[in-house]
Amino acid sequence: MLSHPTGARLNTLAALPGLTPESYRRHGLHGDNAAWPEKNCYADLWIGFLHTLGLEPLAMLPFTVAVDFEGDQWTFFKPPLTELRRLYGVDVQELTIWRPLIEHAREQLGAGKLISTESDAFWLPDTAGTDYRRSHTKTTILMADLDLGRERLGYFHNAGYYELEGEDFRRLFRLDAEPDPAFMPLFAEVVRIDRLVRRSASDLADLSFELLQQHFAWRPRANPFSRFSARLAQDLPAMRAEGLAFYHQWAFASVRQAGAAFELLAANLRWLAQQGYPELAEPAERFEAIGSANKTLILKGARAVNSGRPLAADDLLQGMAADWERGMAMLSNLLADG
Repeated sequence: MLSHPTGARLNTLAALPGLTPESYRRHGLHGDNAAWPEKNCYADLWIGFLHTLGLEPLAMLPFTVAVDFEGDQWTFFKPPLTELRRLYGVDVQELTIWRPLIEHAREQLGAGKLISTESDAFWLPDTAGTDYRRSHTKTTILMADLDLGRERLGYFHNAGYYELEGEDFRRLFRLDAEPDPAFMPLFAEVVRIDRLVRRSASDLADLSFELLQQHFAWRPRANPFSRFSARLAQDLPAMRAEGLAFYHQWAFASVRQAGAAFELLAANLRWLAQQGYPELAEPAERFEAIGSANKTLILKGARAVNSGRPLAADDLLQGMAADWERGMAMLSNLLADG
């Protein structure tokens, strides 16, 4: 997979030769028709990366059936690494950061591997309008193309593929920072793609259905939307007191994660229905409705926090709880627990 440049490109290390922000094409999960074009940073980079490899990310999504309300947030859903290996032959292992990250990037990308790493969104230009040069926020990127001479990095983040350079490059890799024994490196993983498995759509769907059965056994034991509704009523006064900035943090950890997760679950079920499991199309409608309802909720919540007026979302929340019950009951009739 590694390109072997010469001359002026000698310092360029590309795990995916030819990939540029201009040539990158988004998957439909990141398209304009999605209720949540961006899900969360980790799930999004895998959707984009697998699609770029010519693999179908819809198959990896059964884990979303088990998302739950955790008390102060919804599950920050992430594809299990063992399932990425089983479905696609993609191997992901933790990267020990025992020297400067730039040295690891040189080593791993030079060997045709990629690096997934937590990063500071303050230095990611694709977050312009939100965090870029405004706030220091942890996020995850997937490094794919390193040009040491030009100080340029190509990376997957959220719903796209981007490049950064110059000061952003130096700050991201801490090239200008003084040695600091108290600095704790961010978490990173190395991604190997030298053993990719390209399965037929039918074989991939059969594996995905097996994973759906396994994850369904770990679904919440009680309706999570009933608990979420009660906690929202409890926390709303504090959100009004703290203001919109606090609300948006809360909403990312709660409403966005719930909405995006159930939209992805619906997408997986619809894809499976097209691949020989037609009975899954009906429960997909229930979970798709949950995804859309959360989009409405996040906007209503912002207006309520900003204006101080009542939220008036009881019908919306009750509808989500009912859709969850109906959708899970349908799946229970179709899937064998365990």
